[in-house]
Amino acid sequence: MVRIRVLVVDDHRIFAESLAAALAAEPDVDVSAAGSGPAALRSLERAAAEGRRFDVLLVDADLGGSVPGVRPAVPVQEVGEDGLVDGISLVVGVRSAQPAVRIVVLAEKDDPRRAALALQAGASGWVAKDCSLSRLLTVIRGVLRDETHLPPALLTGVLRELTAARKHRTESERLVESLTPREREVLRCMVAGLGRKAVAERLFLSPHTVRTHMQNVLGKLGVHSTLAAVALARRAGVGPVDLAGDVVERGGQLA
Repeated sequence: MVRIRVLVVDDHRIFAESLAAALAAEPDVDVSAAGSGPAALRSLERAAAEGRRFDVLLVDADLGGSVPGVRPAVPVQEVGEDGLVDGISLVVGVRSAQPAVRIVVLAEKDDPRRAALALQAGASGWVAKDCSLSRLLTVIRGVLRDETHLPPALLTGVLRELTAARKHRTESERLVESLTPREREVLRCMVAGLGRKAVAERLFLSPHTVRTHMQNVLGKLGVHSTLAAVALARRAGVGPVDLAGDVVERGGQLA
């Protein structure tokens, strides 16, 4: 019998333990529970090191606590008030580190926008927390066959959200393409969270020149703040400049 390894990630202890116990009663399911994003990442890393990878993660849509080292799927300023960042960031982090793992988001209520964000982040399903165990098992087995599962009542709304997101992305890409190569470098530094002084040091420019480039970036993107520019850049698929292990050669010397 092929066994399915499931990790329940939910900071509501009673719910997580109850769900884990119900799933553990199934003859072909091995289940563990984690109470936070960081704990889930540690469990995944430990399991991988021991050669026993998880197959499916069940992640609370309203998971609390930040996930160190994981960049949100969407800009914090766009979703912070909705409490989405942590749960969606975990989906992004897991899909990036272990793409074979399938993720199902558990939600207390149906929300097309949240479900669309979850799918964009790499989730394979969205399921109500109060659904039946048989329904949940159907979804778990389905996502392992590369199926995507959504409640029928959410389908129209999710498709509308995804269509709108694609439209916004296309417009954002057009605006980013209007930037000069140097302005794009500056924008990538902004996405990485660098301030004017740090950008100047990295690109070997004066703070005054960086200020001019930043103003030009905001003007061409049609926004009025760095946060808005970063949000637009992320929609356009612009990633942050790589800050890790960056060694620059200048004048024959390593800087």
